[in-house]
Amino acid sequence: MLFNSFDFAIFMTLVFVLFWSVFAKTVQSRNVFLLVISYAFYAYANWKILPLLLVSTLVFYWLGIAIHRAKNDKKKSLLTTLGIVAGVAVLMYFKYTNFFITSFKDLFESMGMQVNIHSFNIIVPIGISFYTFRLLSYVIDINRNKYEPTQDIIAFSTYVAFFPCILSGPIDRPDTFIPQLQSKRSLDYSLLVDGLRQILWGFFKKMVIADHCANIVNAVWEHHSDCSSGTLILTAVLYAFQMYADFSGYTDMAIGIAKTLGFRVTKNFNHPFLAQNVADFWRRWHISLTSWLTDYVFMPLNVAWRNWGKFGMILAIIVDFIICGLWHGANWTFVLWGTLHGLLFIPLILSGIMNKKQKLETNTLGLPTLKVFGKMLLTFVIIALGMIIFRADSIHQAVEYLSEMCSFATIENAYEGLNQMEVIFSICMVIGLMLYEFAMEKHSESLQTWFGNIPGIFRWFVYLLLLLSIVYLGEYGGGNENTFIYFRF
Repeated sequence: MLFNSFDFAIFMTLVFVLFWSVFAKTVQSRNVFLLVISYAFYAYANWKILPLLLVSTLVFYWLGIAIHRAKNDKKKSLLTTLGIVAGVAVLMYFKYTNFFITSFKDLFESMGMQVNIHSFNIIVPIGISFYTFRLLSYVIDINRNKYEPTQDIIAFSTYVAFFPCILSGPIDRPDTFIPQLQSKRSLDYSLLVDGLRQILWGFFKKMVIADHCANIVNAVWEHHSDCSSGTLILTAVLYAFQMYADFSGYTDMAIGIAKTLGFRVTKNFNHPFLAQNVADFWRRWHISLTSWLTDYVFMPLNVAWRNWGKFGMILAIIVDFIICGLWHGANWTFVLWGTLHGLLFIPLILSGIMNKKQKLETNTLGLPTLKVFGKMLLTFVIIALGMIIFRADSIHQAVEYLSEMCSFATIENAYEGLNQMEVIFSICMVIGLMLYEFAMEKHSESLQTWFGNIPGIFRWFVYLLLLLSIVYLGEYGGGNENTFIYFRF
């Protein structure tokens, strides 16, 4: 049941009405209702994958209590290790079994050895990467004495399965979300309005920007070997914005839906294409995943290898990003993509600027200075080139695309075989998005405050304009039920 579907509109309307009326009397009744509808939402995708979620939730609920009650550190570490191994093993089985089988088969066959092994027909449970990381952070934080386990199995289960976030995040931490489930609250009108506004903006980004870019990107990737360099360069740029508008659009919808129910979930994007280096980009892109990997992968490795100095930090960051790549899927393209991002941190670590916050310096016209703009442009080019590897079905296809793009053959023809009006429209949408992002970055939250204080008639005009754009341009862009890119992961 996609957020951008008529079925979900009916579902969410019923949930909102029942949540704030029939089930709003007690915290427990509200959480039971949330849990039931979250499981129903998840089962709607494929009811066969629901038992895995139920079993995983019960196992980690018990592990959390057992770790907290353990009488010595050795037992705590043993139980925590058991939880980590169990979570990673389940994730690896469902997502990576066929990947390893195919990889070993290809390796042996490349050496002239015939291997009679076959892949399995394994259904990859949707959202497993996201809820597994929630479960892992729960037991690890309990072991680190950062969080005491909840005895409320309903609240814990709802934290794991909360329907706006279970399919594609954000990845909330237990210490920020479970307390919200355990506190009584009333309908907050300002939070509701803010949530609805964010949902509307998410719909616009997904259905008007991302889906139009997708029409061009998908058409070119189907026959990229026949396209000019200009077309391939344009497509690489548009795919970067498609990815951002699609995923951040989903995140805006998820956060907005949560707000309509009185919950605040983790912010996941912070204007990433205004980043001035790769480290700055990853502080702004998929923030909940980046911070998760930093806390539970990079930091422990960095501490373990601290005696190796900067080399230890470089090795830790490369391992961290290889895991980040693998988290996205079972393909060598993701491994390569993650490795390259890790390697891009080397000059930042050696120069000591990896953790330095980049200031947005502007000129007298209020625009980025030439130096800042140059850094932003260079960072974007690096990210967009990496996304070609991310998008490709194989490393061979990625190399082909990059080679064809860099051949600079007929580079002037960027519209070859494409709907020119669609191309122009997509470029205009991308420019408009970047201008909005820059205004938000420059004025921080003051722009949202300004929007809330302007006359209501103007606000409603903007809402109506966005809504009409979604209804008309969204349909034209490929229908209102195009799936989200991150559902693959």
